[in-house]
Amino acid sequence: MNIGHVLNTIKPFLIGSASGIVATCAVQPIDMVKVHVQLAACGQGGTASQPMAIARGILHNEGITGFYAGISAGILRQFVYAGARLGLYDEFCKRMRKPGEKQLPFWGSAVCSISSGALASMLGNPMDLALVRMQADALLPNSAKRGYKHVGDALVCVVRNEGFTGLSKGMSATMYRAMGMNFGMLTFNAKAKDAMEHWGVESQYLRVFGAAAVGGLAASICSLPFDYVKTQVQRMAPDPATGKMPYKGPVDCALKQLHESGPMRFYAGFPVYYSRVAPHAMITLVAQDQMRKAWERAGR
Repeated sequence: MNIGHVLNTIKPFLIGSASGIVATCAVQPIDMVKVHVQLAACGQGGTASQPMAIARGILHNEGITGFYAGISAGILRQFVYAGARLGLYDEFCKRMRKPGEKQLPFWGSAVCSISSGALASMLGNPMDLALVRMQADALLPNSAKRGYKHVGDALVCVVRNEGFTGLSKGMSATMYRAMGMNFGMLTFNAKAKDAMEHWGVESQYLRVFGAAAVGGLAASICSLPFDYVKTQVQRMAPDPATGKMPYKGPVDCALKQLHESGPMRFYAGFPVYYSRVAPHAMITLVAQDQMRKAWERAGR
């Protein structure tokens, strides 16, 4: 077996995983606040709804470690999900490009980003489910807390209590979010790089950071409605009195939220969501670029 060939094959996936993990560790506290904002928006959990009030509450009640609830699930999720969505995107783009074609047209990049996001989300859904539940646990009364110790415990408990199909809960919502996220982040990042090169921006660092900023903004706008629905579906629990779930699925959740509060409900917590997604996207894209260069310098 040719080790060099194997390394070149898995390179985009390893770089994607590593860059996603770096970004997740950096923005986990913001992500924790974001989940609390979304849950508070529909009256679930705590009474605080402002990001700073929620952050103070987490710090007061749980200390610094409270911001890192579910970090094990976040890291494992990025290892699987980020590695797949970034690695598959690179592979899809490589296979779609015609001989001598440097960049794909917008529609081609969009097809690659959306399809890679959908496939990756299916692989990462169990870890995403565990992450949301571990983050939401702090808002539940003691009698209702799930009390997962780590991501492995969470996954085992889900299978034990809900069967293997429980790991797929919210998968369609997760898939839609990943498609919107990948489309905004990767497609607009690629086109922003093309535009800056066309405009004569010579600094490679400026092109990388500028394009990453554009990708972060586009990712936030395109994915927040799906992220909001995903959060509601994945953390829902049966009504204590009736035993029924509040939503039949993501579509039912979206329709009920739209009927009750209008379309802007899906953008609840946009500032904190943007402050989480944009830095995460930027760190991921910049880290990915630097890791690619380091890999090339190493002669791989």
